[in-house]
Amino acid sequence: MDSNNLRKEYVELIASVREYVEEQLQLGFIESEINEPERESPYANLDLPTLAADAAGCTKCGLHETRHSVVFGVGNPEADLMFIGEAPGADEDQQGEPFVGRAGQLLTRIIEDGMQLKREDVYIANVLKCRPPGNRNPAPDEVETCSPYLVRQIELIQPKVIMALGSFAAQMLLGTKTGITRLRGEFHPCNVPGLRVLPHRQPPVIMPTYHPAYLLRNPKGKADVWEDVKKVLAFLAEG
Repeated sequence: MDSNNLRKEYVELIASVREYVEEQLQLGFIESEINEPERESPYANLDLPTLAADAAGCTKCGLHETRHSVVFGVGNPEADLMFIGEAPGADEDQQGEPFVGRAGQLLTRIIEDGMQLKREDVYIANVLKCRPPGNRNPAPDEVETCSPYLVRQIELIQPKVIMALGSFAAQMLLGTKTGITRLRGEFHPCNVPGLRVLPHRQPPVIMPTYHPAYLLRNPKGKADVWEDVKKVLAFLAEG
């Protein structure tokens, strides 16, 4: 094939592609991908107390029908270290505070005895703010509805490190389906859609580790969690 024919076919191909794109635009199939700006979170301008008040009255998913309390979060609003779990359990639902049951008591010992910090030095929250009935796994629509609260909490607190407790929290923060056994032990970049970070701050790094409830059933996992904790302490010590 000579160069003139090759050039003619190339021009015809470009014209065909352009015609196809214009047709799709007219039909509206790709207009939203090209022209629709990214939606701002409805919580983008809320401070932490206002965000908590909004969550307290939330009825956006069916969990509000069975909850006793909205479990928003607790701790230092300027913490360098944040712990994020899956969802409140029965004790948390009754008391309105995350990680206060047996698993929470173990987390407190990890923070205070292992890390030599106070519970009020860190910030503790869950992906869901309401307890799923029977402590079942969160449903996808519940996560979609509730996770913007957590995203805004992270934006306001601006932690340097987030310890993701268990597979569910880790997978949500990292945008992956990989299990906790493979994820734990290493720092990962945060992959939360829409997360905004202040200009002078870096996005938080994520350290996945086993959930304290898992450790109650499998005490041998405590050694692995201790290794993860030491890495987090070393990271924070570096500033």
